[in-house]
Amino acid sequence: MTSSRKNKTLLIDKEAACALELLKDGLLAPATSLMNSKESQSVLKTRLINGKTFPFPFILAPSGKTNALVLESLKEGEELTILYDGKVFATLIVKEVFHINPSDRIKQIYGTDDLNHPGVSATMSRLGPLSVCGEYELVNKSSNNNKEIIEDAKKRINAKHTTSLVMAANPLHRAHERLIRQVLENTDLLVIFLLKPYTESNLSYEIRKESLEFFINNFLTKNHVVVVPLDNNYIFAGFNEIILDAIVAKNYGCDRLTIGSNHAGVGMFYDANSNKSIIDRVVGIDIEITITNEYVYCDKCTTLVSKKTCPHGQHHQISYHADSILELLELGLLPPTILIRKEISAQILSKLFPNRFKNLEKLYYDILPVEGLLEKHTEKGFYLELMKLYQTTSLT
Repeated sequence: MTSSRKNKTLLIDKEAACALELLKDGLLAPATSLMNSKESQSVLKTRLINGKTFPFPFILAPSGKTNALVLESLKEGEELTILYDGKVFATLIVKEVFHINPSDRIKQIYGTDDLNHPGVSATMSRLGPLSVCGEYELVNKSSNNNKEIIEDAKKRINAKHTTSLVMAANPLHRAHERLIRQVLENTDLLVIFLLKPYTESNLSYEIRKESLEFFINNFLTKNHVVVVPLDNNYIFAGFNEIILDAIVAKNYGCDRLTIGSNHAGVGMFYDANSNKSIIDRVVGIDIEITITNEYVYCDKCTTLVSKKTCPHGQHHQISYHADSILELLELGLLPPTILIRKEISAQILSKLFPNRFKNLEKLYYDILPVEGLLEKHTEKGFYLELMKLYQTTSLT
């Protein structure tokens, strides 16, 4: 490899780095390389690569004046050093540099270039007018052994069918649990792609993963669920999200993908005088896509039910809006257990508010029943005991 001091350098951000890693790991096939101008135009026209669906061109067009000057100066065959976070991330042998329209690119991903749309302005700011393509090699690449983990899990239980779910679990609530159980009833192995990284306004990946693993290890049969991190970068952000989810799941070895009916990517579009789902646009990707019903808590049925089967109407139903449940947690409140399992609430609150209580031992002995002075008390344990008091009914 030529020294980066001699090569021209291109600066990229985390999202571009994640996308390049996904491509190099073979997880975006049929896309296998950065596309040149001719290939990009072909994908825009057909939404296909070798007869298989791919929603938009896979290109590298980073923003910035320095990047623009470098891209303008590149010649075919030149070696380019790609930097991420101040370190050498990859080297690329230039094949072509060509112009793109960032606004058109945004529409290809999101279906709109309206800056009021969530994500559009952020993605627009990171796109430049020049794209570079060519063979690239990652430097000091982190190992991704998730394919092997999934294959080992299949062999362990001799799985005939492997189903995937893509979720943020932000936080993991009762409707998520019901969905996971439903999928497991109709498959041998479930692969949960847990989105990573998420935005700063959400729970960290580590907290969400811990919650999910707690549920899996304590309330599901063993060896039938695998959790795999999935970088939630910009290419998954738009109305083509389900198509990309299906492609990644297939490349990880799954033959089914299950999504919720309220998934943002299920949005309907008008085509040839009929309403069709985005799923109808998936061609050549051999994976079965299933849409599940939305689950709610009904105060008449007094349990978690499908909206399709519950007769009591919305005024008796509690919907599971993750953002509202998260708001309760971020305010330091314990959500009701019909919304989120108390052990998960306790775990999340103890991470969001470490060392929250001035005198935890005093609180324990003042308001909770305790067995002895030598008990070891934790904030997580305190939340669990507090929830028991909330659930006491003799004085309510």
